[in-house]
Amino acid sequence: MRACLRTAACVVGLVVATGAIAHAMLDHALPRVGSSVRASPERVELWFSERLEPAFSTLKVIDSSGHQVDRGDASVDERDRTHFTVSLTPLPRGNYRVLWRVVSVDTHATAGDFDFEVSP
Repeated sequence: MRACLRTAACVVGLVVATGAIAHAMLDHALPRVGSSVRASPERVELWFSERLEPAFSTLKVIDSSGHQVDRGDASVDERDRTHFTVSLTPLPRGNYRVLWRVVSVDTHATAGDFDFEVSP
């Protein structure tokens, strides 16, 4: 009986662990998370651990007043579906927040945000 319970616990653990791995997590970004850049970047670029579903993924950049400063053209790269970008208007000195919500091709949704600063 105990052997059956241990086996069942292992199987459940593997299923839960496999499901957690399938979520698209932010791998890296440009500008880097929490960074200070000397000039306004032309775009924000994010790379994820899983391929993204473009129709259900969003990316925007806001200033410290909450105004959207990206050009509204967020897109997932057709050749590298882990790469998500949005172009920016010229940014003055200040703090900016990147907000993302993505759905991986296996339908798992994740969301997050990070800040960067433009400080010439």
